[in-house]
Amino acid sequence: MAAIANNQTTPPPNTNFCFLPDYLHTLSKTPERLRKRFLATWTPEQELNQMRLRSGADMKRKLTWYDLIALGIGGMLGVGVFVTTGPVAKDKSGPAVLVSYIIAGISALFSSLCYTEFSIQIPVAGGAFSYLRVTFGEFVGYFAGANILMEYVLSNAAVARSFTEYLCTAFGQEDPNAWRIEVDGLMKGYNMLDFPAVALIVLLTLSLCRSTKESSMLNFIMTIFHVVFFGFIIVSGICYGDTDNLIQPEGLAPNGVKGIIDGAAIVYFSYIGYDSVSTMAEEIKNPSKSLPLGIVGSVLIVSLIYCLMALSLCMMVPYNKISSSASFSVAFQNIGWKWASNIVGAGASLGIVASLLVAMLGQARYLCVFGRARLVPSWFAKVHPKTGTPQNATIFLGFCQASIALFTELSIVLEMISIGTLLVFYLVANALIYHRYAIKNNNPPIYTIVFLLILSSASIGFSISWNFTHLQKWGLPLFGVCVIAATAIFQYLMRFGGRGDRPDQEWQVPFMPWPAALSIFLNVFLMATLRKLSYERFGVWTCMITLVYMLYGVHSTYQAEEIETQSDESGGTRDHCLNSNVEQPKVDIQVL
Repeated sequence: MAAIANNQTTPPPNTNFCFLPDYLHTLSKTPERLRKRFLATWTPEQELNQMRLRSGADMKRKLTWYDLIALGIGGMLGVGVFVTTGPVAKDKSGPAVLVSYIIAGISALFSSLCYTEFSIQIPVAGGAFSYLRVTFGEFVGYFAGANILMEYVLSNAAVARSFTEYLCTAFGQEDPNAWRIEVDGLMKGYNMLDFPAVALIVLLTLSLCRSTKESSMLNFIMTIFHVVFFGFIIVSGICYGDTDNLIQPEGLAPNGVKGIIDGAAIVYFSYIGYDSVSTMAEEIKNPSKSLPLGIVGSVLIVSLIYCLMALSLCMMVPYNKISSSASFSVAFQNIGWKWASNIVGAGASLGIVASLLVAMLGQARYLCVFGRARLVPSWFAKVHPKTGTPQNATIFLGFCQASIALFTELSIVLEMISIGTLLVFYLVANALIYHRYAIKNNNPPIYTIVFLLILSSASIGFSISWNFTHLQKWGLPLFGVCVIAATAIFQYLMRFGGRGDRPDQEWQVPFMPWPAALSIFLNVFLMATLRKLSYERFGVWTCMITLVYMLYGVHSTYQAEEIETQSDESGGTRDHCLNSNVEQPKVDIQVL
């Protein structure tokens, strides 16, 4: 039960649906509540103050900029290199997987710039959810946050299974499934039980419940060893590999430019680690300085390492002989370095542990902020007063991904993860443009909305033209010119809406709106290359989370906010109504 202390105490609204008749009565009010809540926004001050205090205790500010860089590097490296490089090189891009990583890295860099500006303005644990809710309203924020959560849980489960494969090679096992148990009667893709992956998730969950700083130090140590280990692979592959493997047997890009782009859409999954860094905002000592260094710095460093690692792999082994499982370990076996294969297996396992640790840090903060917003039960918002960590959210999500890791193969979820990542980064780029020009600088919103619609439509048109040969001759130049012209005209019209009302010391994305516009274009373009099955699975997930919002979320947030506001007004206390532009004083919320 919560008590809001601001000179006087008022009882909180009842947000529980205790009896079926009450719930059915609540459902009958769904249309009315959707109208009030669907586009309801909060100010940055409300996100920083009253929303954060709903957790009952503050997260402890112990992290510095080098902690963030280490977290970003650790979170991205294990996922990208060891999970996606082999399958993409073999099935999509060929030796040009290096180019796929460059394209994905450029897109990730633009997206990371958008995240950085938002994270400085709104240094809370909600990441994309908080940025979008402040800009576009509750449902868009919920939609993005739910997709990020899905991405985290599925990718973490898949990465944990890759840990088992590399650990097998570290102990000299040539079969990546040697430590898994096959169960007859289960569907293919779900019939190989992986208990080592489950054990890893349980151990990391317990570590994360104890302390964020201790978990960060563990990641920092692993990342140092990890980078040294990467240096060994890069030097060995480039020095002892064969450049002929880059052009044999079918050239640098056996599937053409389309194969390179298709590969870029999948390896984009490798860059989701920097999103976890933005969710650490409440635990950073100096957010305005540390966040730009941590987010952008980690993306640049990781992009360089990705490219060199992909190059070394393709120089060691012809692309058509690259193994889809434990690719780097098998590559060293193929060149006769059995001892190195074991070392690579051990190092890759360590890298996967680091990436999993960071991703599990981020996912718990998202669910915690969902609980603060009452989109899920408030139990998930609880922050332990001694450890300063969201223990309930951490344990629940650890259980979910351990259950998935026990059964599900990586290939089943990989493209579904990519589409969710690309969509959320697309939304954040749109939100940055709207927030910068329409909200912060008080320009007429219609200009920004029209620009965003034209930009997205032209990006979709360009992507469709790319996928259909008969449209490429006229479609690509037409829609490409539209993207460039629309951005240039918008920049000219908004030329007085740059740094205007911002403090000089506050970091912001340079050369706006070009970085955000290019992020929108690239995210749309990469989404268009994914398979139909990815959209079908994504559509099912979208229907599920929308249903949850309509059956629970909208009613819970309505009761927690609207009824609470009425109670405060009638009791003579401060009105903290949504959509207020007045900075609110910080209130104390105690969880009894």
